[in-house]
Amino acid sequence: MSALNTKLLRELWTLKAQIASIALVVAAGIMSIVTMRGSYESMVDAQQQFYRNARFADAWVNLVRAPESLRSSLESVVGVDAVDTRVTFIATLDLDDSGIAAHGRFISLPEMGRPLLNDIVMRQGRYINPGALDEVIISEKFAKAREFEPGDSIRAIINGRARVFEVVGTAISPEHTYAVPPGAIYPEDERYGVFWASREVLGPAFNMDGAFNEAFVSLGPGANIDAVIKDIDNLLEPYGGLGAYARSDQISHLILQSELDQNRITGAVIPVIFLGVAVFLLYLVLGRLIATQRGEIAVLKAFGYSDWEVGGHFLMFAVVAVLLGGMVGMIGGALLGDAYIGMYSTYFSIPNLTYQLSFPLMGFAFAACALGAFTGAVAAVRHSVLLPPAEAMRPEAPANFRPGFLEKLGLGKLMNATGRMILRNMERKPVQGMFSSLGIALAVAILTIGFFMFDSVYYMMDLQFRQIQREDLNLTFREILSEDVRYELANLDGVSRVETYRLVPARLRFGHREDEVAIQGMEQNGEMRRIVNAAGKEIPVPASGVVISAMLANRLGVTSGDQLFAEMLNGKRRRALVPVNGIIEDFLGLSVFMSKEALWQLSDEPGVISGALLAVDENDRETVQRSLKEMPAVTGVASPTTMLKSFEEQLAASILTAAGFLLGFASIIAVGVVYNAARIALSERGRELASLRVMGFHRREVAWLLLGEQGVVTLFAIPIGWLIGYLLSYSITTGMQTDIYRIPFITEPRTYFTSALLVLIAAIASGWLVRRRLDRLDLIEVLKTRE
Repeated sequence: MSALNTKLLRELWTLKAQIASIALVVAAGIMSIVTMRGSYESMVDAQQQFYRNARFADAWVNLVRAPESLRSSLESVVGVDAVDTRVTFIATLDLDDSGIAAHGRFISLPEMGRPLLNDIVMRQGRYINPGALDEVIISEKFAKAREFEPGDSIRAIINGRARVFEVVGTAISPEHTYAVPPGAIYPEDERYGVFWASREVLGPAFNMDGAFNEAFVSLGPGANIDAVIKDIDNLLEPYGGLGAYARSDQISHLILQSELDQNRITGAVIPVIFLGVAVFLLYLVLGRLIATQRGEIAVLKAFGYSDWEVGGHFLMFAVVAVLLGGMVGMIGGALLGDAYIGMYSTYFSIPNLTYQLSFPLMGFAFAACALGAFTGAVAAVRHSVLLPPAEAMRPEAPANFRPGFLEKLGLGKLMNATGRMILRNMERKPVQGMFSSLGIALAVAILTIGFFMFDSVYYMMDLQFRQIQREDLNLTFREILSEDVRYELANLDGVSRVETYRLVPARLRFGHREDEVAIQGMEQNGEMRRIVNAAGKEIPVPASGVVISAMLANRLGVTSGDQLFAEMLNGKRRRALVPVNGIIEDFLGLSVFMSKEALWQLSDEPGVISGALLAVDENDRETVQRSLKEMPAVTGVASPTTMLKSFEEQLAASILTAAGFLLGFASIIAVGVVYNAARIALSERGRELASLRVMGFHRREVAWLLLGEQGVVTLFAIPIGWLIGYLLSYSITTGMQTDIYRIPFITEPRTYFTSALLVLIAAIASGWLVRRRLDRLDLIEVLKTRE
C-alpha cells in the first residue's frame, strides 16, 4: 500500500464522524429520488400494463335500457374500434354478522368466453362455468375484508328477491382499482364489493334479457374522443342515455390518475429539492473540510508529490463520502420504495404492483451528488495546491480583527468581550456564514413542507366531515323516489331528523367550453348538509341559480352573474339557462349546488329525490341500519364518521407516509449541516481557541465562543427557512389540484415552531458532540507550528 493510501486511511478514520455525516447527506439525497421518483415510475408501469392486458375501454355510457341489437350501431360510430355491453346494478347483501347495510355492484360476464373489453384478472379460484346460474366472482379486497374463500356462499337481495350465490373465485378489474360505494368518497371494503356473474342470471333479474344498460368502447388510432362521445350520446338518447364519458372521467381511473399526478409532482419536485440541498452541502462542507488540510497539502508537495497526485489524494475524501452515501442511499431507497409501493397496494387493486429498480434514475442521483462533492473538493484543493509549499506550510495569517459595520452601529456596546469576538469573526467571513445559514435554512424549509402536509390534510378532512357533512347517515336510492318517503324514514326508531336531496347529471356549457357534472339540489334551510367555502364560511343555498366550485368555474370560464347553459342528462332531458349566483373554493370534487325546488323546476320533475340525510341517535344507530338493510330501494348507506375513519386509515397513509419520509430526510440534512459546520469551525479555529485557553479562558468560555457563532447562524437561518418552506409549500399546493380533491394551503403556527424546534435539537446535539471534542483538545499539539 502506498504512503498516500496509508495516510488516506488514517485521515478517514480520524474524520470518520464527519465523513459519515456527509455520507448520510448524500444518502438522503439519493434515497429521496430513488424512493419517490422510482415509486412513481413503478406505479405508472404497473397501471399501463394492467390496462393493456385487461383491454381497458376508452369511453363508457350508462343508460336505462337498450336492445342488444343496438350494438351494431355503436360499432359503426366513426372512430370506434371495439364495443362491449353488459348489465350492471347495485344490490343489497344479506350478511348475518353485522347490522350495517352492505352492498355489491353486480356486473354481468358473457355466457361464453371472456369480456371483449374491461376483462377481469383472476386472483384466486376459477372463472364462471358456462351455464352456471349460481356462481359469482367477487372483488379481492371485499373477499379479504369479509374473509370469503372460493366455495363459500353469499346471499344477495336482487330486485327484491333473495338469491344465494356460490363464490368460485376472486378477481380485480381496471374499472375498480379503487372501489368506492355509492355516496362515499373512500373505499369501505367491509361493506362494499364488486360481483361478477353470468349475464344469463343478471339480465332476467332486471328485465334486461336481450338488453343492456351499460356500454363501453375502445377507439381506433387517431380517433377524436369528443366526436365519438357526441355520436354515442345522440345514438343512445332515446334509450335513456346518461351521457357518455371518457376514460379520464371514469371514477376509478380518475382517482388513481389523480394520485399518480400528485406523485409525479412530489416525485419530481421534492427529490430535486433534496438532491439540490445535498449537492449544495457537499460543495460547502467538503470544500471547508479540505481547506483545513492546507498544511498537509504543502508537506506532500515539499516531498515531491505532483499537483495531480496531491489533488487526487484529497479528492478521495469526496469519493469515499459519495460511495458510502451512494450505497446506503440506493439500498435504503429501494427498501423504502418497496414499502411505499406496498402501502399503495393496500387500497389500489393493481396486479404486479412492485417496486422496480431504475438504474438510470440511480445513476443520475449518484452522478449529481458526485458532481457536487467533486466541485467543492476541487475548489478547495486547487486553492491550496497553487500555493508554494513554504507558504502553504505556514498557518494562515491571523485575522485583523477590528470593529465591523454592526459594531460601529453600537451593537458591540451591548455585548461582552466574547460576544464582540463572535460578532467580529462573523463579519470577517460573511459569505461563509451566509452559506452555512442557507444550508440550515434549507433543512428548516424541508421540515416545514413535511408538517404543512399534516396541517392541510387534517384541515380539509375536518371541514368536509365535521362542518359540511354533518349528517349521521347518507342514503342513496336505487331510483328516484317521491319526496313523501321522508315521512317513512322519519318514523324509523332512532331517526331524529330527515333531509332529502336530488342529484341530476347534467352537461354545463359556457361558450365553447363544457363539462359533465352532477347538480345537487339541497334543502334551503338544511342543517345536515351545508355549502361551506375553504375559509369555513357558510354560503346560503340560493332560491334560484347555482353555486359552483371555483375549479369548475375556471374550467368553464364563468364568473358570478354569468348564465350557464344546462342540459339534463336523464328524465325529460330539459335544457335551460341557469344563472351563476356564487363561486366557492372547496376541496372535494367539482360541485354544483342549487335549491332542491329550483332543481325540480329546472328538470321538470317535481317532488322526487335521489337520497336522504338522517340524524340518528347514537344508541339507536345499529337499529336504524338494520331497518335500512331491509329496504330494497336503498342501495347505499354512507356515514361521514366511517368515511373519515377510512380516510385516516387509507388516504392519510400515502400523504402522511410521504411527509414522514420528508421529516426523516430533513433531519439527516439538519444534523449533517450543523455538526459539520461546528466540527470544521473547530478545525479552522483550533489554534485560536487553544491560545485563549492558555491565556486563561475557561472551557465554558471557549466553547461559547465557538458554539455561540453556530447558534447565531442557526437562529438567523430559521426565519429564512420558514420563508423558503412557505414558498415551496405553496408551489406544491398549486401543483396538487385535481378533480377528486385539492390540498389546501394551510400552515399552522405549530408547523413553524416544530420545524424550528427539530433543527434546534439537532444544533444542540451537534454542539454537545463538538463541546466534548473541544474539552479533550491537546493544547500543546494544537499550538505547534511547522517551521
